[in-house]
Amino acid sequence: MKKKLRVTSFLMMGIFMLAACGNGESSTGSDTAEVPQKMVATATGELATLDSALYSDVTSSDAIGQIFEGLYRIDGKNNPELGLAESEPDVSEDGKTYTFKLREAVWSNGDAVTAEDFVYAFQKVVDPENGSPSSNQMDIFKNAAAIRNGEMALEELGVKAVDEKTLELTLENPITYLPKLLTGTPFFPQNKNFAGDQGQQYGTHSDKVVTNGPFTISKWNGTNLNWTFTKNPEYWDAENVKMEQIDVEVIKETSTGVNLFDSGDVQYTTLANEYAKQYQDSPDYHDQLKFLYGYVSYNEKREITGNVHLRRALSLAVDKEVFTNTVLNDGSQPLNGIIPAGYASNPETDEDFRAENGDFLAYDVEAAQAEWETAKKELGQTEIQLELLTSDTEASKKTGEFLQAQFEQNLPGLSISLRNVPLKNRLNLTEQGEFDMAFSTWTPDYEDPINFLEIYQSTGGLNTSGYVSEAYDQGINEVKSTLAIDPLKRWEKMLELEKLLIEQDAVITPIYQGAQAYLLAPEVKNLLVLPLGRTVSYRLVSIEE
Repeated sequence: MKKKLRVTSFLMMGIFMLAACGNGESSTGSDTAEVPQKMVATATGELATLDSALYSDVTSSDAIGQIFEGLYRIDGKNNPELGLAESEPDVSEDGKTYTFKLREAVWSNGDAVTAEDFVYAFQKVVDPENGSPSSNQMDIFKNAAAIRNGEMALEELGVKAVDEKTLELTLENPITYLPKLLTGTPFFPQNKNFAGDQGQQYGTHSDKVVTNGPFTISKWNGTNLNWTFTKNPEYWDAENVKMEQIDVEVIKETSTGVNLFDSGDVQYTTLANEYAKQYQDSPDYHDQLKFLYGYVSYNEKREITGNVHLRRALSLAVDKEVFTNTVLNDGSQPLNGIIPAGYASNPETDEDFRAENGDFLAYDVEAAQAEWETAKKELGQTEIQLELLTSDTEASKKTGEFLQAQFEQNLPGLSISLRNVPLKNRLNLTEQGEFDMAFSTWTPDYEDPINFLEIYQSTGGLNTSGYVSEAYDQGINEVKSTLAIDPLKRWEKMLELEKLLIEQDAVITPIYQGAQAYLLAPEVKNLLVLPLGRTVSYRLVSIEE
């Protein structure tokens, strides 16, 4: 039977308990018209960008997802439903061409949303000059891969504006998950005229973006640790949006968030380590498993971390069960592959991907030390020093400290220094290749293993490791093209690719499949938590006493 997982967000929300105006008495009942529709949210990481073509982190994707909408949106049961598409598309007999009619909708500045806005945004993601981290997700469209590689002009992309309200999408091959995929952040439109005028400043702060989703954004200057979402009166479905205002504050320390929750100043905060255990019996406590995974990546362009035996040694040296039980203690699970449990199942047998492919490079000190000796011999060194880069959140710092202890204890002669920096800085450092090793987390955008695996295609925008494998690239291309019409062979190829990536080449060290423990006040109704990409949606939320 296919496994079902409850999932929650990297960023969840809480609400101030506000008194009703008038006679000074508190509102009663569940009539939302009598209760101020305002929320306060906490985030664990800073906002990096509002540009849907350039984001590479969950906090940015979450924010962008509140203020933009694509052809499809997510309904209250986490299924795709029509968004800016007025109706389901006309599909050609070969399943490759989709023709969408757009509904009447406008941007927050009053401009009409047009098919050209989609063409502009999709081309922006594919354009190799922009270096979009999401560029290879566009490979589903005709000629996208060739354009990314500089072999064809942008105008050849299989995304055309037939007229102002008609958008034609031409695929390389038929795919079954297109509606779900099109809910993703890289597939949002951008106001062509506004974004074009802003140039590189687009999305760098809240004044440099216009939106077409349920909310607008303000009070973010590009570096500060707070921002505000406000109901967008221009949104086509504004009558069904209850929330008027959502304030977001970045809280990096669990203790601070807990104190704010206990004092009534914040109604949502995430929990980790001792706090998760402390609050487990509280009626406000929740924990849910997600498809997020935490991992260590290696800079293969550097001599030491470019050594596969060193990477295997590091992977084998981590006791992931101890880590999830003692450091996180929030329901997260050890992970010995890149694909999380419960995420995808065999198209014929329904067996879970993780169960079918098994564990790779699981904790084994003896095997780790054997690989370590081989690495030292090949590198001609007896002692090695490396730096582990992490974000400066409490969870990331504690993870770094645990990994440092494991590596140094189990691999004698290895010295690990820690570098903790703000998320935006970590993203910049890894993108520029200025790191030895880096701890990161990542969440997929849609439910297909290729979304994880395609990251490490040599031309992938998120392949900060610099991994290059002709066999791996060829396999990814086959999964996206010739095998697309044969689900079982495609599945088998993806099993093979994960083994190549993790066991043979040890490109990354998967550490855990994430869960989120959190405290949430009961007044929040209809908050949709998402397993993929963006982690939460405010569109259907209301506040009830």
